[in-house]
Amino acid sequence: MINWRLTTFGESHGIAVGGVIEGCPSGLKVDRKFITDELARRATGKTSSESQRRESDEVEFLSGLLDDVTLGTPIAFMVRNTDARPEDYEALKDHYRPSHADYTYQAKYGIRDWRGGGRASARTMLPYVVAGAIAKQLLKQQGIAVHAEVKSIGGETEPSQMEALLERCRAEGDSVGGIVQGRITGLPAGLGEPLDDKFQACLAKAMFTIPAVKGFEYGDGFAMASMSGSEANDQMTIDENGSVKFLTNHSGGIQGGITNGEEVLFNVAFKPIPTIGRGDRHDVCALPRAVVIVEAMAALTAIRFL
Repeated sequence: MINWRLTTFGESHGIAVGGVIEGCPSGLKVDRKFITDELARRATGKTSSESQRRESDEVEFLSGLLDDVTLGTPIAFMVRNTDARPEDYEALKDHYRPSHADYTYQAKYGIRDWRGGGRASARTMLPYVVAGAIAKQLLKQQGIAVHAEVKSIGGETEPSQMEALLERCRAEGDSVGGIVQGRITGLPAGLGEPLDDKFQACLAKAMFTIPAVKGFEYGDGFAMASMSGSEANDQMTIDENGSVKFLTNHSGGIQGGITNGEEVLFNVAFKPIPTIGRGDRHDVCALPRAVVIVEAMAALTAIRFL
């Protein structure tokens, strides 16, 4: 089993954000371009509905690699904040923003970083994308892949309608939520524990680490509450190779907290961005930039069980 552990650091408008990966096996040839491409998927400023903060997001590896090959020792990395504007938040030093973490951070620590939310900012998810990109490369060696996509925004499912809704929210100074659907393919049966470390529990915990996430379901999820047992059961069969196969996947690839070899399918619900109003550097919607973050968190969950 890979004893993977990620520790992150940094604030939204501090010097840098970064992390330390422990437990990554030696001998992996790290594809830096892939990491850069993954970060580009998360980057701001690509459309008018996204924050116009422009960051280069260049990863600096400080340890754990030799000629881009992992050494098996801790991999330390950081990404400098080059377009931080803490002065934009001066007026918020003595005010709590509704639906943000301003008050709760103050209550917990007795002090808070008012510069763009500090550790509560979505920018602090960047190290997870870097680590997730490395995890994806390890998973690929074992035939495991992670994919996510925008399922809906504000209840709209058609791309043109979703785009129109984003533009309308931007014009009105408002925000909107949405749902990202993720899937993990190629996982073997038998991953996860019956109680404390159920696979879906660990996956849910990873998703709820993402700022703005308010809901998680796997398989048919909440729809199962209105189904009968005969509708919800995944009937099994034996294929020509003597392997167990399922005729349906209402369980989302997990039964009893343990993977059954089918595709792990899940949905993640994001609330509307709480920062609203014209002129601020903020997203109208956490999606679609959150898609790569969902993938990263899914990859980091899967790697723990291998």
